[in-house]
Amino acid sequence: MIFQENLFLSVVFIVFALSAAVQLFYYLRFYYAVPRYRHPQANTGRQPVSVIICARNEAENLRNFLPSILEQDYPDFEVIVVDDCSEDETYSVLGSFLLKYPGLKISTVSKDPRFTHNKKFAQFIGIKAASNEILLFTDSDCKAASPGWITGMASNFDEKTELVLGYSGYMKREGLLNKYIRYDTFMIALQYLGMAIRGIPYMGVGRNMAYRKSLFFRKKGFEGHTHVISGDDDLFVNANATGTNTRVDFRKDSHTMSLPCTTLKDWIIQKKRHFTAAPYYKTRHKFLIITEPLTRMLFYISFIILMIPLFLWQVTAAIFGIRFISQIIVLVQGQKILNEKGIAGYSLFFDIFSPVINSVIFVSNTISRSGKNKWK
Repeated sequence: MIFQENLFLSVVFIVFALSAAVQLFYYLRFYYAVPRYRHPQANTGRQPVSVIICARNEAENLRNFLPSILEQDYPDFEVIVVDDCSEDETYSVLGSFLLKYPGLKISTVSKDPRFTHNKKFAQFIGIKAASNEILLFTDSDCKAASPGWITGMASNFDEKTELVLGYSGYMKREGLLNKYIRYDTFMIALQYLGMAIRGIPYMGVGRNMAYRKSLFFRKKGFEGHTHVISGDDDLFVNANATGTNTRVDFRKDSHTMSLPCTTLKDWIIQKKRHFTAAPYYKTRHKFLIITEPLTRMLFYISFIILMIPLFLWQVTAAIFGIRFISQIIVLVQGQKILNEKGIAGYSLFFDIFSPVINSVIFVSNTISRSGKNKWK
């Protein structure tokens, strides 16, 4: 009877209930897969590894973070740094490391006004220079969380594994922006790691991922998206990862930590660059990625509409509570696994506004096409 008396609120309630169901599906099926995951027995073969880092005007970051890569506790590895048209002291910094670390190799790309390129070209140069089959990638503004980083990531490769997706968080700093950056990275990781665990790998982050050199050349590298400014990591994974050839590793020793943006403007530019790859994802992956934030917005909007007149408020509050409790359980356990202390509390606030923020940035990026010539 109550549904017949108020058709509008009845429709809103149905939207609310369906949105809550979809949200619970994502949290319990994908996000909760991360804290529940048990890493399989490691491969103890210690295969040779080539670590590849691309750098453009990163002298200070290399000086601070490269030693954490060069001093890994691993018996057979090389570190290839591609100095891509740097105009600062990058080459001098790398030269000083050469005297101390014989495993360091430098590839230099000289600036040519007749030829412009994005990061994929530098990545290709590094891959060509690699001596080993296992390629492990990170960035010049990243540091390894432990001396066992290479050991952890490389131990996942067996006769079936061709890609390994790792976790790279951002260093903790003061301020609301840093908290949001860490929250955003944490939630994205729960999604791409959880979906990979469930047999639907769709992306990885170039700050911490690995794949076989033979896979790169067998699949013709970045063919199909060389013109896209980003995608040296996520588009390559999207095109080549399967439920059987991909593993994840987010044990704490296998993490890398990245230097976060310190201004809102820089973060928006970075976010826009990442969004340039999204239209090139496979259709089913785009559907899965869009559905979660869309239903989250519908969930909160419909909840507010229903609570103003207290329409079926007991049922509405119960559904909201079930989703809220499930969210808390998943996020608290997830932050422990990914070593992101303090994220869960702030995420309850950011959860409401994040879909709006991302939508505004994505639409703005689509209209302006900004960052088209940005390397990083």
